[in-house]
Amino acid sequence: MPLPMPPLPERMTAITVANPGGPEVMVPAEIPRPAPGPGEVLIRVAAAGVNRPDIQQRKGLYPPPPGASPILGLEAAGEVAALGPEVHEFRLGDHVTALCNGGGYAEYCAVPATQCLPWPTGFDAVGAAALPETFFTVWANLFQRGGLAAGERALIHGGASGIGTAAIQLGHALGATIYATAGAPEKLAACLRLGAAAAIDYKTQDFVAEIARLTDGAGVDVILDMVGAPYIARDVRALARGGRLVLIAFQSGSKVEQFDFLPVMTKRLTITGSTMRPRSRAEKGEIAAELAEKAWPLLSSGRVAPVIFATFPLAEAASAHRLMEEGRHIGKIVLTV
Repeated sequence: MPLPMPPLPERMTAITVANPGGPEVMVPAEIPRPAPGPGEVLIRVAAAGVNRPDIQQRKGLYPPPPGASPILGLEAAGEVAALGPEVHEFRLGDHVTALCNGGGYAEYCAVPATQCLPWPTGFDAVGAAALPETFFTVWANLFQRGGLAAGERALIHGGASGIGTAAIQLGHALGATIYATAGAPEKLAACLRLGAAAAIDYKTQDFVAEIARLTDGAGVDVILDMVGAPYIARDVRALARGGRLVLIAFQSGSKVEQFDFLPVMTKRLTITGSTMRPRSRAEKGEIAAELAEKAWPLLSSGRVAPVIFATFPLAEAASAHRLMEEGRHIGKIVLTV
C-alpha cells in the first residue's frame, strides 16, 4: 500500500527575480504555492534543469508567454503531489519529469499533465530533470522539422552543450552519422565519446572545409544551429542537396545583412526553425508522446543518457547561472531541491 502523501504547504521557496540583471538578482523567497488547474499536475520538485533561456529571461530578454509562471525554470523532476481536474494519466506519488512553461526553480510547480513523462528506468531526480528541455527541443527540431533519418548525416553545432550532447546521442542511436563542432579539447573529446563520427574545433578549423573532407564533398543532410547569423551562409555551403538547416537559437545574432539565396534554390535546401515555449499544450503533448515511444526506451536501456556536469542547491541558482555563462560546462547543470 503506498504511503500517504504529506500535506501540502500553503507557501513554498522559489527563486525570484525582482528586476532584470546578473545572476545576483536571483533571490530565494517564500511565495504562495501554485495549485494545479484543469489538466495539470502539481509536482513536488526534487531537481530542476538550468537552460540558456533561463539566463535570457533573468536578463529581461525572454519574457514568459501570457499565462505562464514568471518563476524561472523550464524543466523539473519530482513526484506528483496533487492532481487537477481532468487528469487521468498519473497518480499521486508518481515520479515524473516535465517540460514546464515556467516555475521549475521552486519547491512546487504546476505543469500540464501532457507535458509530463515518467522517469526512465534506473533514473534519479537529477538525471530525470536534465531531460525535458533538451530532449523536447532536439526531437522537435532535429527529427520532426529536420527529418533526420537513419543513414543520413547531420552536423550539430555546440556539440558539448545540453542540446548538443542529447542530439549527438539520439542521432547516433537512431542510425545517423553525426558530426559536431565544439571549442575546447575536452569538449571535442566528449562529442566523440557520445557517438560523433568526428568533432570539429570551430576555433581552429573551418567546419565547411572539414564537412566537405569528411563527406567527400557531399555535405550533410541536416544542420542543427544555435549560433545564428555568422554561421548561416556557411551552413548553407555545408549542406548536401536537399539538406535542411534548422535554427533553434541565435547566440551570435539573428540578422544577416547580406545573404546569397542562390544555393538554397540550386541545392533545393530548406531553412526552418522553431521555439518550444510558446507552443500549445497539444503540440507539446504530441512531442512528449513521440519521446515516450522512441527516445525513452533508449534512455531506459542506457544507450542514451544525459550528461550531468554539475549540481547546485536551489538556493545557489546564481552560482549555476554563473557557471553556464562561463561556457566551460559539458552537458547539463541541475539544481537540487
